[in-house]
Amino acid sequence: MQYRRLGEHGPVVSRVAFGNSLTAGNQLDDSAAVACVRAALDAGITTFDTADVYADGRAEEVLGRALAAVPRDQVVLCTKVGRGAGGDSNGPGGLSRARIGSCLDASLRRLGTDHIDVYQAHLYDDATALEETMAAFADAVAAGKVRYVGVSEWAAPELAEAGRLAREAGVPLVSNQPQYNLLWRVIEEEVVPACVPLGIGQMVWSPLAGGVLTGKYRPGAELPAASRAVAARGGDVSLRRWRFLEDRVLERVQALRPLADEAGLTPAQLALAWVLHQPQVVSAVIGASAPEQIGRNLSAVDAVLDPHLAARIDEVLGDVVVRDPQLTLSRMLRARRTAAA
Repeated sequence: MQYRRLGEHGPVVSRVAFGNSLTAGNQLDDSAAVACVRAALDAGITTFDTADVYADGRAEEVLGRALAAVPRDQVVLCTKVGRGAGGDSNGPGGLSRARIGSCLDASLRRLGTDHIDVYQAHLYDDATALEETMAAFADAVAAGKVRYVGVSEWAAPELAEAGRLAREAGVPLVSNQPQYNLLWRVIEEEVVPACVPLGIGQMVWSPLAGGVLTGKYRPGAELPAASRAVAARGGDVSLRRWRFLEDRVLERVQALRPLADEAGLTPAQLALAWVLHQPQVVSAVIGASAPEQIGRNLSAVDAVLDPHLAARIDEVLGDVVVRDPQLTLSRMLRARRTAAA
């Protein structure tokens, strides 16, 4: 495993972080979820990401139990606040001072810890002044309940203003946590350039596009039983919403196999290695439905991709790559702003 500092002022994190959004309370029972966390520890992963909204708080509880026997200073614990029911940041309280205070205390109880290493604002809340949110973050740091602060899935203008206010409050943002992978690159044009002068690092999620970039979903074929893709048919987040399961996308993904073979990698390792080779990416958050999946993918950390291979990957994927910077806004926020225009 390799390790890097998160942003200009943040903690040192593992290049691959473990996220338990899918391994607690959703697809796995608690014992299997704990086994995945322990496998991540055995593989050298020191950074763990969750959120208060995942499985209605059970994800934090399971992660806390799994890490209970680990010395606290040996892990970097990240969680998020501000996303309500249905993924709306404008639920009761949003990112208000009152909600951040109550949610932080609840997260600390569920995680079984006295502090959170990186506390991130989960989606932008346009009903709460940024000054209030950043002041609440500063209070949390001053109280010793939080070490560092960041955001998740924010667009460039809001991120830049939050970064300025956070610095003025003495708690510079260290992280942004956007979705980023070979198929979804909407942060490249605006978000990353906004982060660089503020010293904000990218800790990206879904580097394998919800499993699509593993190559296990084939065009025209039945979806594997019990897979995340089957859940997506019922309305589950990213796979359906971002059209990753369309045959034209799956055909291009299958065409990456020869390139992965040339590099001596599996398709999943190639996709993860590509993400980690992007200079703006400090860490990539992966999940797992079984402990053995974690070790298989981690050889990507040490893989070397030459520029020629990266160019060939772009040629193969072509126009199925999504780059529109407007999509850095949350779906609900885009809808509200469109309605108000």
